[in-house]
Amino acid sequence: MKLPQKYLVKITIPLILAACWSSSLLYADGPKDNLPDQVRRIPALGVEVPEKQRAQLEEGLAKLKSSIDQLKKTKDARIRSLIPDVEIYHRAVRCALEYQEFFHEREIGVGSKLLEQGQERADQLLKGEAPWTKQTGLVVRGYISKIDQTVQPYGLVIPESYTFLGKSQYRCDLWFHGRGERLSEVNFINQAQRSRGQYTPTDTIVLHPYGRYSNAFKFAGEVDVLEALESTKQNYRIDDDRVAVRGFSMGGAACWQFAVHYADRWFAANPGAGFSETPLFLDVFQNEELKPTWYEEKLWQLYDCPGYALNLFQCPTVAYSGEIDKQKQAADVMEEALAKVGIDMVHIIGPETAHRIHPDSKVIIEEKMDSLARVGRQRVPSTIHLVTYTLKYNQMDWVTLDAMGEEWTQGRIDARLPGGNRVEVKTQNATAFTLKMAPGEAPLDMTHPVTVKVDGAELKAPRPLSDRSWQVSFHKADAGWQVGPAEYAKGQLVKKHNLQGPIDDAFMDSFIFVSPSGKSASPTVEKWVQSEMKHAIVHWRQQFRGDARVMQDSQITDKEIAASNLVLWGDPQSNQILKKIIDKLPIQWNQEMIVVGNKQYAADHHAPVLIFPNPLNPEKYVVLNSGFTYREYAYLNNARQVPMLPDWAIIDLRTPAGSQYPGKVVDANFFDEFWRLK
Repeated sequence: MKLPQKYLVKITIPLILAACWSSSLLYADGPKDNLPDQVRRIPALGVEVPEKQRAQLEEGLAKLKSSIDQLKKTKDARIRSLIPDVEIYHRAVRCALEYQEFFHEREIGVGSKLLEQGQERADQLLKGEAPWTKQTGLVVRGYISKIDQTVQPYGLVIPESYTFLGKSQYRCDLWFHGRGERLSEVNFINQAQRSRGQYTPTDTIVLHPYGRYSNAFKFAGEVDVLEALESTKQNYRIDDDRVAVRGFSMGGAACWQFAVHYADRWFAANPGAGFSETPLFLDVFQNEELKPTWYEEKLWQLYDCPGYALNLFQCPTVAYSGEIDKQKQAADVMEEALAKVGIDMVHIIGPETAHRIHPDSKVIIEEKMDSLARVGRQRVPSTIHLVTYTLKYNQMDWVTLDAMGEEWTQGRIDARLPGGNRVEVKTQNATAFTLKMAPGEAPLDMTHPVTVKVDGAELKAPRPLSDRSWQVSFHKADAGWQVGPAEYAKGQLVKKHNLQGPIDDAFMDSFIFVSPSGKSASPTVEKWVQSEMKHAIVHWRQQFRGDARVMQDSQITDKEIAASNLVLWGDPQSNQILKKIIDKLPIQWNQEMIVVGNKQYAADHHAPVLIFPNPLNPEKYVVLNSGFTYREYAYLNNARQVPMLPDWAIIDLRTPAGSQYPGKVVDANFFDEFWRLK
């Protein structure tokens, strides 16, 4: 589709090459990266560090660690809160040295410089000083992630106009970086201290999330964005109504998914290139012949954006593509999806431009983003459209989808305020929902009840409270929609937000790998468990740049059960926690047989993987024998990085684990909305 000529500005000057970290190429190696049996290592092994330089780095690490240990002894809350700003330097260099992730000789020198910078911050903080917290320009900071308690870095561009003692709030743009297979913490921090990136709007804080490496800001990468934004809000005055998401290449893919999944949080979205879904992109870009299982196709809906397109009703969107960029496909797909729901997408196209942002297009984009920033996010829209395939993404402004008829089938709520103390709601594949407006926000008459028309039935709802807050829940019963939250029998499990699966969801919050203290009944199972547990630990660090917490079953206390998802490795004979809960899981597992419904599998060469509410604490998950479910083959192209297994699966261990699956998947499915076998 060609847009009006004003968006297709011809120029004769050479194109400006984008900074590597802000628009890194997404490109994989073409057909060679379509061979599951010949997968190259990502990240690749770096160079060997000469002994002299290794000794210098180790000396610098030891000194900095000593300073960090000293800082951790303080009782000063302010100093303790700033320790992550020091730790990011230590962890970056330690990981690069320990895991051979200096990818070029020059990066070794960068590592030395980062240690000097970390030591300088540590020395300042030991004196009670933290000058970087009052610094404008390029600043790198850190936070401790709830997922695995590791320190994670993020970059900031603080405008010169920022007043540290003032009260005015500032616009904030999130910029998602492009694919970088060598984007170690060392390289990310170094680049964040040297490059302002593609856009630095006036009077705007620009946040550059690390996203935990090169996963298109999915899973732990998604959580990293939200945690980095929250950390930025704690340290700087951010206007919640003027936060935008932007990105290019892999970052453009991230922008699409953050725009559709969290549309009510941003005043605008500005995606460029990248991908917006899995199958068409891999066909067009990677020339890959896909043969997904039925559940893999359903699981694409976790991150595929076209089905969520209507959510952009809440988020003004300015898309960009180069005219001759193969990744223009992403915006074309979304343009078509938006047209189907009645929205005409603004699509800025750089003329005769490949995988770069055209300079004149940048001017047009910035004019539009600045205009949208002046308007800001709408606090209480009179019309809401919420579309989702999972309770993971179940909220839009004042509408929350509490329960679905069936996950992974599109659910939808359309709500509007027509005036006159009335609310109109239409639903699809919804069985419970809540309408909630914060104090001061309800545009309703507090002296009269509210009439809510749900799918044609008129129901009387409570009136707003004196602080102009309003909240009411509805659930579907045999007689139709009724006022009030759904009621369940005592102990009845039900899928709900952040407790809905699939297996990969367990790794978007605090989790602990629980190793077995005993041996599995079957030597085959024992060997597989040990291999898969090691694989999960190694690949969590390589791909999600964290250190998985590992505890033996005998070490788990009520504290861990209350605070974390537990990933239990082994079988009921080897893992004491699993032995304790096995009769409360929806499968049976003894030394002879694994029973799933009316199917049986020999326990000497099969193993289950699954996710389920922990019987010891149903507000957290328990996972059996699995880390995140995509494997080495998916690392080669970010569009492949999607869940590969649903809520449960049975693995035949006679087929060795490979680059796509942990063995032969002989059966797999989702649990129903009450965590029962289908």
